[in-house]
Amino acid sequence: MQRDVSTIEAYRAALAAWQKQLEALHGVLLDGESLGPPQLKGLLNREARAKERYDAARFKLLGIPVSPPPMGSSDGALSREQGE
Repeated sequence: MQRDVSTIEAYRAALAAWQKQLEALHGVLLDGESLGPPQLKGLLNREARAKERYDAARFKLLGIPVSPPPMGSSDGALSREQGE
């Protein structure tokens, strides 16, 4: 399987960014670090966006086409094209 160097670099960067946010989230959820409600909401949002970028980079690396969420969609989830 032939892979583009920039795709690999984007995947690694997205993975590292998601792991950084996940580590911070685990600090709160598993290790008992304390955050106020606004900071926790911000942390959860950052982790979710980092995960979305990681998923998109992973799909691209694997050659799986991804379509963006429909306009007005609040879930931000990626959807695979169904070959339509």
